[in-house]
This record gives sequence, C-alpha cells and structure tokens, in this order.
Amino acid sequence: MLNIYLLRHGETAYNADGNRYCGKTDIELTEKGVKQAQVLRQSLKDTHFEAVYSSPLQRAYNTARIASNDSNLVIKDDRLIEMDFGAWEGKTREEFIAEAPALWTNWDQAPDINRAGGTGDTATDIVKRMDSFFTEIAAKHAKGAVLVVAHNTVNRLYLAYKLGMPLRNYRRIAQENSAITLFNLDEFGILSLLKLNAH
Repeated sequence: MLNIYLLRHGETAYNADGNRYCGKTDIELTEKGVKQAQVLRQSLKDTHFEAVYSSPLQRAYNTARIASNDSNLVIKDDRLIEMDFGAWEGKTREEFIAEAPALWTNWDQAPDINRAGGTGDTATDIVKRMDSFFTEIAAKHAKGAVLVVAHNTVNRLYLAYKLGMPLRNYRRIAQENSAITLFNLDEFGILSLLKLNAH
C-alpha cells in the first residue's frame, strides 16, 4: 500500500498579507516559508521517499526541494498547480465579496458547477486533475512512500472528494503552510486518512 505525504507549501507574502488568494501567480516563499520547509526536512529525515512530486509553481517546488533535501529528486507535475481563482486572484475574501457578493455565494454553495472568481476553475475541474495525478502515482508506486507538495485549495478539494464529503465543505479541512497530511491509497483507490495538518 502506498503512503502519501501531502504537503501545502510554506508561507508566501500573500499568505502573510491577510491570506490573499494566490492561484497561478508564481510567488516566492517568504523567509518564514523557507524556515518552515527546513523544519519539515528535519521532521521527514527518517522517511525514505520513492519519489517526490511538486506543483511547478516556485512556492511549492522550493518547499519540496528543501523538505526532501534533494532537488534532483523533485518531479514537477502541472496537475498539482493551485486553482485558478479568476477575479479573486491577489485579493482577500473580504475585498472580493464586497466587489461581487453573488460570485462568492454561488461558489460557496456549489463550487462543483460554479467558477471561482467568475472565470477560474470549478471544484470539479480540480478534483478531476488531482484524482488523475494520484491514480497515476498509485499505479506507479505500489508501496512505500511518496512526498507530494501542492496547494491549499487543491489539496482540500481532493481530500473532500476522496472522503465522500460534499465539495462545498472543503474549507472544513485544515491545510496550514508546510503541514503534513498523511494518507494511503489501496488497490481500489480507497483513501484512508492517517494524519491531517500535522507539524
């Protein structure tokens, strides 16, 4: 059975500035974010990973590179990129709700069929590409452990989907910067959650 260590990247300036929505914007880690990844490296130093996968966005890739202590091991995969937030990109929730409250209401109630920020991804878009990624790596790595570094929203949507939750409830799952979520996938693709948001 494959054990998957799923991480959210370390802190960015958008995270530090009122948790601004950062989708495909390729923003760097802050100094604190780098330190968080270094702490992760210590936490994971006794775990052997068959492979390390990362979103190609630098905040995730650099977290993976530091946490794995081997930049040559990190494989970038576009399916792990954060959600496209459309008009919400770079704004806080308070800011964009004030601008267009109906957009948020529609997303909040039915993210599976409504586009984030009006023009971004739907939750269904995200679930399909994340599930494609994890199905592929589960077939490639029958056992052992892999490290996967991605982003807050895509991680939570995938977990909500695999745990049988309505996708609109994805924000009930915590994914702090550089926290570890550990789960395994069996041969039928059934997810068992072992740790959530651990440090």
